[in-house]
Amino acid sequence: MSEKEERIRSITKMYYSNPKVQEVLLKFSKDREVVPRYFEGFGKRPDTLQYPSDIMGLVNKGATSFHGSEELWHDPLAINSEMNQNEMSHARKSWDLLIDIDSPFLDCSRIAAKLIIAALEHHGIKNYGIKFSGSKGFHLIIAGNAFPRVHEEKETKDMFPEWPRAISQYLMDYIRKDYNKQAGEILTDFDAIERRTNVSKDELLEIICTKSSKPAKKGFIMKFTCNTCGLNITRRDAKITKRKLRCLNNSCAGELELQDTKEYYYDEYEKDPDNDKLPLSSDKYPEYFEAVKGVHAEKVAALDLVLVAPRHLFRTPYSLHEKTSLASVVLTKEELESFSPKDANPMQIKIREFVPEQEEGEAKKLLQEALKWKQSRVSQDEKYDRKRDYAVQKYDKIDVKNVSDDMFPEPIQKLLRGLKDGKKRGLFILITFLKSLNFSPEVIQEKIKTWNALNDPPLKEGYVRSQIDWHMKQKKQILPPNYDNQSFYKDIGLIDKRPDAKNPIVEVLRKARRR
Repeated sequence: MSEKEERIRSITKMYYSNPKVQEVLLKFSKDREVVPRYFEGFGKRPDTLQYPSDIMGLVNKGATSFHGSEELWHDPLAINSEMNQNEMSHARKSWDLLIDIDSPFLDCSRIAAKLIIAALEHHGIKNYGIKFSGSKGFHLIIAGNAFPRVHEEKETKDMFPEWPRAISQYLMDYIRKDYNKQAGEILTDFDAIERRTNVSKDELLEIICTKSSKPAKKGFIMKFTCNTCGLNITRRDAKITKRKLRCLNNSCAGELELQDTKEYYYDEYEKDPDNDKLPLSSDKYPEYFEAVKGVHAEKVAALDLVLVAPRHLFRTPYSLHEKTSLASVVLTKEELESFSPKDANPMQIKIREFVPEQEEGEAKKLLQEALKWKQSRVSQDEKYDRKRDYAVQKYDKIDVKNVSDDMFPEPIQKLLRGLKDGKKRGLFILITFLKSLNFSPEVIQEKIKTWNALNDPPLKEGYVRSQIDWHMKQKKQILPPNYDNQSFYKDIGLIDKRPDAKNPIVEVLRKARRR
């Protein structure tokens, strides 16, 4: 037994035997799926808590914490992984909006939490819950009855996870500039940040194209001079190899030597007004490129959108945390500023209500603004999708007969060997990658089953099946994330050098064309 496990097990029975802790756990569990965690692994599903004896019975069997659903059910014990979307909607009673703020740095999580609270209040929300995650983050919650029962002729309860996901994305976008500024003022030790986050200084400091509001890419402008005739030429992003470049002057037998390298930024989605074959770039139009002061929010403290997923669980209020042995305590807005982890000592907690009473329709404005923002983003993304790399746009013409596993890019090959961490993100990459290559549902299921068996430990079979089923039903093609998406490939250790393409699909298509 590890030191961490020994420490938390020494207090679990004493802690959970507290009648006040049992009372708050049971009250929060009403209509929710609640599953125990036995230090490393979760218990059976579905499950819930109904009586104090349920809590102590599970603790006596080794339970160290409890995790509840965002969704509220008519009967939590009647749901199962075999249900289709209509059956899930029929069984769902409502849902709460749960926003998970997580960062390697507690002070960054605190800044994000304060900004989101200000955003909620700006949108007319006066009642919300705040709790410490138990480690380095915070959870904010808005009760389901704060949203209108019906909006845009759709029942709100049936719009999970689409609507809460849209709200979370909207709030992240809403606070981004202020978060970057405030976090940048305290995150000055970039070496320490890189050690904790595996994100370099160059990746943390970002340039935005003001025309598209998207992050710009960095490139290099290289100046070469012929060592014989003195010809000067300039090239963008030329690959430097041991082989010398011949002079472009046909009458000269000299070679080009690199004289100078200058960095520049470009927007792959916007074209140069004078030449639509070139991207908009900072060397020609510097007025369109703006440095973000401070760090890029999502790379250090992001809202965890993975939580906004069907039947996903989060740590219940006043549940213990396995790694820290601290309690997931409920806080007031005023306490957030001065909160310290020692205030979550399980033997000195104050019991409070996490989900507040809310006025019906209190969150209507937030929902309206989030959906309006989401629609504008969808329209913008559709515009940019049409400008994507030609090879990626032609995914529907891929003949799977011409694609073999040895043609998969190295990050995908590495992923297929199994993961210890980031398995859910790995599953998303793998499903979208295989589906974009037009593999049949049967082949996709078989490949993912083989992959999951190599994971340590494997993902729950029901979760994997539900994710595959959801993706198979989508009419719009969902491509795997681009390599520069820090939350995926680099964060879970799939790449350690810059790939030759933007997306794994592009690599496969190039190999298919050559073959």
